[in-house]
Amino acid sequence: MDPVRKGSPPRQVAIIGAGVIGAAWAARWLLRGCDVLLYDPSDEAIQIVPEVLENARYAWERMGTSPTSEGSLTYTKTIDEAAGNADLIQESTPEDLQIKKSILREIEISADKSALIASSTSGLLPSNLQDEMRHPDRLVIGHPFNPVYLIPMVEVVGGEKTSAESISTAMSFYTHAGMKPLHVRVEIDAFIADRLLESVWREALWLVEDGVATTQEIDDVIRFGFGLRWAQMGLFENYRIAGGRGGMKHFIRQFGPSLDWPWSRLTDTPEMTEELVNRIAEQSDAQSGEYSVRELERIRDTNLVDILLALENNAWGAGVAIRDLRANLN
Repeated sequence: MDPVRKGSPPRQVAIIGAGVIGAAWAARWLLRGCDVLLYDPSDEAIQIVPEVLENARYAWERMGTSPTSEGSLTYTKTIDEAAGNADLIQESTPEDLQIKKSILREIEISADKSALIASSTSGLLPSNLQDEMRHPDRLVIGHPFNPVYLIPMVEVVGGEKTSAESISTAMSFYTHAGMKPLHVRVEIDAFIADRLLESVWREALWLVEDGVATTQEIDDVIRFGFGLRWAQMGLFENYRIAGGRGGMKHFIRQFGPSLDWPWSRLTDTPEMTEELVNRIAEQSDAQSGEYSVRELERIRDTNLVDILLALENNAWGAGVAIRDLRANLN
């Protein structure tokens, strides 16, 4: 693959498919000043995209990140017209392997040999998507999260034939878009994020099925509880704090045995061998070891206060509890 102006942002971005994800991709790139050529066979795209773009403009204005000028938006009648001069072609069509493979073949016919081709698939393996491509080395997965114009994370996944140059270019492009690209180094179904989300989703479905909780009760547990912590420290860093001065290793030794208890329908867990305990502890040290537990607690609490105050200002979620607390202060 000929490199796409290494280190340079894309000048033109083609969006193939303008559903929820594709329209939001278009909005993010437009707000970053890139010209967007958009193809979607549905007549609804002309209505959907401006509405999504308006929401994106509103959000970026609230963040204080509104651009001085936006890129241009062009609706095209064919994939060829959209992809022909694009530096990045982002496919965001229905989650069907055969549909995507057909569209990727069509994109390849039109795309410049230096263009990067990315799929927004949330779980299909890139090796399966690229197995009929003439130049499979330039295909990557760029899996975003809704709303794409606000959430920074994008998982970048390569297939068996994806070149290191394509991964590097994708990481550079998405960084320019104001995102946090994560290179998923091991090709695996559903990547990292959706495997985590699916495990929570399955357990939630069982809680409803068994009559343990309603959908609102489950959502409240997340948005009033651990979801606030996850929003700013994730999973392992929070558990590191829970381990106190002993850190992650102490936490695992204390709570690891509970993985064998019947707390969840998802009971197939890895054996907590000494090797696994040490690996997790070492990775946690590398991630957070520069801070003491007290320092991590202060960082966590500062972030939580700011999140709670923002939610209170919007009278939403856990912010309602803060509002009620404030109203009842002596």
